[in-house]
Amino acid sequence: MRDYIKRVLIALIMALCVSLLFLGGKHSEASMKDEKVIKDGWIWPTDGIISDTYGTRMGKHKGIDIAGKINTPVLAVADGQVVKSYFSNTYGNVVFIKHPSHFVTVYAHLNKRTVIEGQMIKQGTVIGKMGRTGEATGTHLHFETHQQVWRYDKKFAMDPEKLLGSVDTGVMVRGGIAGIHNDVLEASTHVKQQNENNSRTGKKQYIVKQGDTLYSISRKTNMTVTRIKELNDLSSNLIKPKQILTIN
Repeated sequence: MRDYIKRVLIALIMALCVSLLFLGGKHSEASMKDEKVIKDGWIWPTDGIISDTYGTRMGKHKGIDIAGKINTPVLAVADGQVVKSYFSNTYGNVVFIKHPSHFVTVYAHLNKRTVIEGQMIKQGTVIGKMGRTGEATGTHLHFETHQQVWRYDKKFAMDPEKLLGSVDTGVMVRGGIAGIHNDVLEASTHVKQQNENNSRTGKKQYIVKQGDTLYSISRKTNMTVTRIKELNDLSSNLIKPKQILTIN
């Protein structure tokens, strides 16, 4: 009888282990799919130079720092809802945004906040201006990404570069750049602000389609590739579908 019970218990334990492995595999697979979808759509939040990366300071730095000029516009990296917008002694003026993907992004040390709690916003919306409020030693944006929820111990923090593209300290990034896989592709800078400027100046926009190149777009618009790059501050010929380009 004891042997029978032992065999049953062993069978149950093995079944439980298999189930946990299966569920873990499914969860990892779903997370990878979510990450790829996000990575192909998020944009860098501001103009500046990477001054610190994730995991430095004995692993305590749970974000990336982008140093720049005071009052440089800070953009929402994706659509979402503002869940916090307040002044913190450590973060200074800070904005938290919850995205449909269930990720939470944090924008800290702002000189000014331009959104309020509960507000629904679109990707590229200016949510604040870069500053040095709170415990900041210089003008910069401290940007964090958290899975599901932000916690004081930052248990669910993850490296933003996994979603924005890999960069090194000292590299210049531009607000509006879209990350795809491990490359960084340039997109329109200051998307919302630029849209407003275009309306006033009469300039038009072109939304990049699958298969487009700068050469094919130049032929469609009767513009030179050089002119398109100048208007959009592009330093390379890399473009991606749904990218917004300014044209004459």
